[in-house]
Amino acid sequence: MQLMAKSNVLLLGVGGLGIEIAKNVVLAGVKSLTVQDAKKTTIQDIGTQFFLTEDDASQSRNRAEASVPRLAELNPYVTVKASTETLTEDSQLDFLCDFQCVVVTEATIGLQLKINSFCRCQQPPIKFVSADVYGVFCWAFSDFGPTFEVVDSTGEEPKQCFVANITKANPGIVSTLENRMHHLESGDMVTFKEVKGMTSINGMTCRVEVLTPYTYTVCDTSGANFAPYQGGGIATQVKFSKTVKFKSLEDQLYCPTYMSPDLGKPDAPGSIHLGLCALHAFLKQHGRLPNVRCDTDAGTLVNIARRLNDTEMLNKVDEVDETLVRRLAYSCQGCLPPLCAVIGGIVAQEVLKALTGKFSPLKQWIHLDATEVMMGVDPPEREDFKPRGTRYDALRICIGEKLCQRLAGLRLFMIGCGAIGCEMLKNYALLGLASSEKGMISMTDHDLIEKSNLNRQFLFRPNHIRQPKSTTAAQSTQELNPEISVTKRLLCCLVCPDTESSMYTDAFYESQDVIVNALDNVEARRYVDSRCVTTQRPLLESGTMGAKGHVQVIVPHLTESYASQSDPPEEEVPYCTLKSFPSQIEHCIQWARDKFESSFSQKPSLHNKFWEINRSPEEVTQKLQQGVPLEGVVQVLKLDQSRPQCWGDCLVLARLKFEKYFNHKAASLLCAFPLDTKLKDGTPFWQSPKRPPVPIVFDKSNKLHTDFVVACARLYADINGITVKPQDLQLKDIAEMLAHIKTPEFRPSTKPIETDETVKNDQSNKPEETSYDCDEMMMVAERMTELSHTAPAVFQKMSPLSFEKDDDENGHIDFITAASNLRAAMYGVAEADRLRTKMIAGRIVPAIATTTATVSGLVTIELIKVVLKAPLEHYKNCFLNLAIPDMIFSEPGPAVKTTLSNGRTHTLWDHWRIQGRPDFTLKQFIDAVKEKYDMEPAMVVHGVKMVYVPIMPTHKKRLSQTMLKLLKPSPSKEYVDLVVSTDTENNEDKVMPLIRYFFKDR
Repeated sequence: MQLMAKSNVLLLGVGGLGIEIAKNVVLAGVKSLTVQDAKKTTIQDIGTQFFLTEDDASQSRNRAEASVPRLAELNPYVTVKASTETLTEDSQLDFLCDFQCVVVTEATIGLQLKINSFCRCQQPPIKFVSADVYGVFCWAFSDFGPTFEVVDSTGEEPKQCFVANITKANPGIVSTLENRMHHLESGDMVTFKEVKGMTSINGMTCRVEVLTPYTYTVCDTSGANFAPYQGGGIATQVKFSKTVKFKSLEDQLYCPTYMSPDLGKPDAPGSIHLGLCALHAFLKQHGRLPNVRCDTDAGTLVNIARRLNDTEMLNKVDEVDETLVRRLAYSCQGCLPPLCAVIGGIVAQEVLKALTGKFSPLKQWIHLDATEVMMGVDPPEREDFKPRGTRYDALRICIGEKLCQRLAGLRLFMIGCGAIGCEMLKNYALLGLASSEKGMISMTDHDLIEKSNLNRQFLFRPNHIRQPKSTTAAQSTQELNPEISVTKRLLCCLVCPDTESSMYTDAFYESQDVIVNALDNVEARRYVDSRCVTTQRPLLESGTMGAKGHVQVIVPHLTESYASQSDPPEEEVPYCTLKSFPSQIEHCIQWARDKFESSFSQKPSLHNKFWEINRSPEEVTQKLQQGVPLEGVVQVLKLDQSRPQCWGDCLVLARLKFEKYFNHKAASLLCAFPLDTKLKDGTPFWQSPKRPPVPIVFDKSNKLHTDFVVACARLYADINGITVKPQDLQLKDIAEMLAHIKTPEFRPSTKPIETDETVKNDQSNKPEETSYDCDEMMMVAERMTELSHTAPAVFQKMSPLSFEKDDDENGHIDFITAASNLRAAMYGVAEADRLRTKMIAGRIVPAIATTTATVSGLVTIELIKVVLKAPLEHYKNCFLNLAIPDMIFSEPGPAVKTTLSNGRTHTLWDHWRIQGRPDFTLKQFIDAVKEKYDMEPAMVVHGVKMVYVPIMPTHKKRLSQTMLKLLKPSPSKEYVDLVVSTDTENNEDKVMPLIRYFFKDR
């Protein structure tokens, strides 16, 4: 960030691609961005350049001058300037020395070569990036000088693993703890710490050679200076910078090195590059680009490409793809807007790499195409593609008027209006999506806009903070294109099972042409996927995590669904590790997050629920005296007895929590397991990854200690309705108050300490259920009566807190940061700063503007294919990592067919229907399936409920029971989906298509 904040960037050309690059660079936070463009705004520009308006076109405003005010709104810390000078191959270039990076778009190849040569000659070299979008093709080139230092090639967190053993050998072999993979690669460097016995390896940096996922070799450990390994140890990956060499544009133009991202078109980059070179040659020769859908010009371009391949290219292609070059000629006067988003995100990330040295640069070309969107119009109707003097001309040249009209009439439902959602809406505005009378964009997001959203969710501005994302995004989108229709319904309603029957019904889904996910969690994605399968709607799925992203196309009866594949489950941290034996800061943060939930959400909720059921202390006392058991009464009594009445009480309570969490807990563990404790096999109990805690003695002069007490006290004040005044937070006064608080003497806990890592804490979020005898209940009754007389206010309703990570004023993250770092200090674990704590505790998925722009562009291209009803081989799933950089396009997995014993085949998209009646029995249902589909059900399941399993002794009796009684649907439910299997000749169960059973005539 510091390097970017000192960097000045020049961007030549502010068309559709240029504005995408500019937007992403400004959001990233460079010192200044200068946009240079001598062109006047035309009506065609506003179809690709989202910061230009019809008024700019009618007034013929300069594109740079019109764009600068809107770019500047994105980030108040970035200086954005405009230059209207015309830059030609004869221009002086000394002014480029004011910039650390120059980005060139919409320039002749001669001007690009001159600028690149000038940039390479400077000391240090000025970083150079060029890129363009022509029709349905795009490309980018990077040159950061003869040599360039990359300080972090991947941006990944250094890998860390616990050591189980290190052999004395040449080379020494390191083993990791059981079932814990090291995730290292051969050539990685690691350093060791906390190794016992072989202490001389601590602090050493060793090169790794991987043997297995659990073992690897390091240096020679056979010497006398290496004592035998005794235990413990942590190996941490060490990252080193590397030097990357670049060739000039002149060298790379005819001997290119490039990526081949599309597994289905491995040879396409070579032909696209030839087309690029031929296009510049055609422009130089004719002073124009090939005419729209002109076969003569297309033939000329093909001939130029062949000549170049035969005479000038050093990296020749085996055969020029004539169809690909022709499509370049047909569409080059147009521009497919989502391609600008794709390559604009990639180029902006290259600019950030050039300025910071973080992540691996592009080496050195990338070529992409979206020719599949043209497939539905071959052979072309030329009139369909001619410009008509509207904002959609650039798009019309690429895909034709008929497809433009289909996009205008589309009904689309998007779930989520965050980072990806904002980028999607911008793309939809440029495409004119839902711009006709029957088209409509429906969307929903129940979140509010936070300040932290502004650096990647570009539809939002500072004045939008705390406003709903959905309504704000709808308004901002219509400002980009007033012609599109964004529904004012459904804007803030959560998509979930609770709204399935009232808001997002089957009829609603079925009224949509396509569903788009812009979500940030797997659970929500799976739910929307299931609704799309149920209602047979196409789904466009995508997501990002930092520089990584994915795109998945899901089309009914054609592809598999999102749920057809599953990610490996996340490694679950054992309960005993969180509770007593943390070894990483993540464990400490999760522990602090659990303490927040327990103390400030669950216990206040328990208090409120108890007093809603038991209306007064007198009623509680009466019930206890009558022997009536009351759930949670002891927990509520403890809570009310210690309930604070003023700010000073809150400080006392927080100070006692400090003693309990960070002193007495450690002391109890050491009493139960002294440092010399041995396991049954004679090995030490306290060995890696277990770390013995050290009790922390409270020190009022230690900022971390007082930070915890103050943060904890503030939360106690919040749940108890106690107002905290600014003067209450004076640290000097707080320290004085804390000095006089008496804490109880330590007494070893009698509670058993769990050490078995296989034991799960299923009861961790529930109040303790303890049996009490009659005398104890009477004692509780007496204390309750006494409390009602002495402090009746303690029975008043509390205000449970709901964890909110984005509000920096509520103190939630302050508490978790202080609590987790104190626990880390107690166990000798490295602490985490507030930002990292916030990301881990809030489960924040990192999002950056460059990746979201690229992913949204790729998704929008797939949307056009869905509207085209393209065949399976035309769709592209994508996995990308802009940090490496790497992109992989692949054909979506087809919908898997299942063959039943009667020869019928089905996929997950197929549904069978059985019409029932209120008195329909299970036997009648089975007979109906057999009669209608010639298959006899062997088992019937509804969700997780086994409705009918013949081998179960009692299930035969269910045959005479009604389906209503067995399934117990809600009154509003018209049908249920049942999983029904049948026996095959080999006595194997085969699942039939999903059977939708209707309870009554429709």
